[in-house]
Amino acid sequence: QVQLVESGGGLVQAGDSLRLSCAASGRTFSSRAMGWFRQAPGKEREFVAAISRRGDGTYYAESVKGRFAISRDNAKSSVYLQMNSLKPEDTAVYYCAAARNSYYTPSRPYEYDYWGQGTQVTVSS
Repeated sequence: QVQLVESGGGLVQAGDSLRLSCAASGRTFSSRAMGWFRQAPGKEREFVAAISRRGDGTYYAESVKGRFAISRDNAKSSVYLQMNSLKPEDTAVYYCAAARNSYYTPSRPYEYDYWGQGTQVTVSS
């Protein structure tokens, strides 16, 4: 079992930055790729970024590439999402997720076993 708790969301203006954190409990954190997804009102959950279990590989959605950066600290059982140059269209609930052991940098929700409760990010124009 892996429990995930996100933090760091909030209300910011366009062009600002935010850093999301996800703290994990459970002994399998370092053996799992991790990902961030987001869901805006009335829209499906969409992939944002993923990082391999050792942190040597990352993968981003085109919409955030060059603005967001995912990282992890296995010693702290944590994964982070640095979000720069935020846009109003980045407004959503952001979810941290832990992948099944066999995946490298998965991008599909079904490739993830565990999910956090989400943290709201609101970007005003």
